[in-house]
Amino acid sequence: MRRIVALTLMLVALITGIALAQSHHHDANSGRINFADSTFASQMMQAMDRMDSAMIAAKPTNDPDRDFAAMMIPHHQGAIDMAKAELKYGHNGELRQLAQKIVDDQEQEISMMRHAFAPAPDPGLATYAAK
Repeated sequence: MRRIVALTLMLVALITGIALAQSHHHDANSGRINFADSTFASQMMQAMDRMDSAMIAAKPTNDPDRDFAAMMIPHHQGAIDMAKAELKYGHNGELRQLAQKIVDDQEQEISMMRHAFAPAPDPGLATYAAK
């Protein structure tokens, strides 16, 4: 599981770097990228915001298994949402393959965690849908 978390964090950093490299939207005064003009960057930030909100909403139950799933489901969904943005906007074949693997693997893992704890006891385990 640590490997998955580490890979997810690496992907987020990598995709953010790619967004910076690929964006042509610069502030004329500072030369910096204007993220407000980047659809990709906007989708990445929205995915992280949804993930953070859902993880914060998960209330501890003192059941380590349930609490683990309640935090990991939105974490995995956030990675899926970010990977889907890479699939939509990215051009690097290796990164697109990795993004598709993240989608496939983490959707399966979310399904397994939801199945283990149906019905969901808190927002972290509840249905988490990307907008």
